[in-house]
Amino acid sequence: MTDPTDLAKVPGVIPYVDHHNGPRRLLTLEIPHLGYTVHNYAPIASIDGRQYVVSWGSLSFEIPADRNVHISVHLHTNSGRDHTITPFASLVLPPHPAPIRLMAQFVPSQGPQGALVPVG
Repeated sequence: MTDPTDLAKVPGVIPYVDHHNGPRRLLTLEIPHLGYTVHNYAPIASIDGRQYVVSWGSLSFEIPADRNVHISVHLHTNSGRDHTITPFASLVLPPHPAPIRLMAQFVPSQGPQGALVPVG
């Protein structure tokens, strides 16, 4: 990655807003809905602890390429009863210059913890 692209200027890419002077890369995050989730949950993506209320589908973020980055997705709801568990998925990406695509996978009937898995 000799001449990094200024990803913050690419339409549709959410810029990395915390202090970071090093190289950056593109993260594409897929958050598919499972039919009923559209009405009961709001997806929230988090990059290094900064939360973004987002839409279902594909989202692009600018992230640091030269250090670890914490990525998480959780499905927020206000329609729960008593002790509603919010589905979540989380991982720490190691440093790497290449773009990456991750998909959030949730199976709420099997518990709250989902996964962020690499796509293609």
